[in-house]
Amino acid sequence: MAATRTDVDQLEKVTMRRVILRLVPFLMICYFFALLDRVNVGFAALQMNKDLGLTPAMFGFGASLFFVSYFLVEVPSNLALQKFGARRWIARIMITWGLVTACMAFVAGPYSLYAMRFILGAAEAGFFPGAILYLTYWLPSQYRARILATFTVSIPLATFLGSPLSVGLLELDGVLGLRGWQWLFVLEGLPTILLGVACLFVLTDKPAQASWLPPEQREWLTGRMEAEAASRKPVGHLSLWQLATNKYFLVMALVCSGASATGSVLSVWQPQLLKSFGLTNLQTGFVNAIPYGIATVLMVLWGRHSDKNGERRWHTAIPLLFAAGGFTALGMTGTAVVPTIIMVTFCLVGAYAFKGPFWALSASWLSTSTLAAGLAGINAISNLIGGGLMVNVVGLVKEWTGSFVLGMLPLALLCAVAATCVLVLGRNVAHAADMLAVKS
Repeated sequence: MAATRTDVDQLEKVTMRRVILRLVPFLMICYFFALLDRVNVGFAALQMNKDLGLTPAMFGFGASLFFVSYFLVEVPSNLALQKFGARRWIARIMITWGLVTACMAFVAGPYSLYAMRFILGAAEAGFFPGAILYLTYWLPSQYRARILATFTVSIPLATFLGSPLSVGLLELDGVLGLRGWQWLFVLEGLPTILLGVACLFVLTDKPAQASWLPPEQREWLTGRMEAEAASRKPVGHLSLWQLATNKYFLVMALVCSGASATGSVLSVWQPQLLKSFGLTNLQTGFVNAIPYGIATVLMVLWGRHSDKNGERRWHTAIPLLFAAGGFTALGMTGTAVVPTIIMVTFCLVGAYAFKGPFWALSASWLSTSTLAAGLAGINAISNLIGGGLMVNVVGLVKEWTGSFVLGMLPLALLCAVAATCVLVLGRNVAHAADMLAVKS
């Protein structure tokens, strides 16, 4: 029996290494460009706002429209992925959003900016929850927090690397008669189109179809995933209406909103916040990268720690409390740039360390039949609140008061409420599981 157990462990180890190396790095690169194409408007604004005559409120509204269409299309997009397969649907998403990003170079005023940001949100909708859903087809539960944390490391990494890249592209100002911000959109949109084509050759829809796995490994993984799919979940099979009114789903969407708002608001407004300290565009790009570099490392370590301990609830709540503390202290930094960077780092570490444990927790609560709509719905609602609402709030408060910091204070409250909710609901789920175990 010991030899048999050893053989199974070795089979699992070899299989998962092959699956992870084939799928995760490629999806990370795809997501990197998704995020780069989403947040580059924050750097383009350093030149574009003056060229187009955009006020802070206009820019905030335009940036937020991305999240409105993203919200509207997210669930249908994930259901389409489930129907047509990840290989073709993720390719479709990437090719369309790459084209729209490149076309952002030709906006000529506030209204064309509004239209293109709305179209960009619809084009990209479904990629992130689709990728999370896709990985749940391939990753047993014990691997999810660390791998999802590794996958979502593309979020801070996109800004860490994208900050100097984007401000560097602004230096192409005047080449072939185009402004720097126009080159930024064109040169960051084209690679996404190429990656979309590559999806058709790299991705495989399900483990049972993986010709690149030996038969023994393919059969083991297929059996393992089918066994996990059959286990009992707090949220069983639900219609879309039932899902939309389910307390677990709604609380998960609220919880995710805290981290989403933190990431979205800072990705859009942080470059302008830092430049307000008198930094040049180039200095702003490099300084802006610092918090994201730190968050990149810590979110992976936090996800590994969650898997090692098999604990999700506190690993989800603690990062939200970090973000809440960072936003609260941000109001006390005054005009000093170094304390501001430190507090922003606290916020971003919280927003991104949250992701691995949270998405692993969400996937463990949703049944197989509800997973596609559930993950998409959580992500859509959180982005609508975080990006659609909070990005506008900061723009309006900045215009009224002249202060970015005051506009970010509501985020502290949102993150604190989200942390409380996940602790309370998670405790209820654990109690229900204990009661079920006693009865059985």
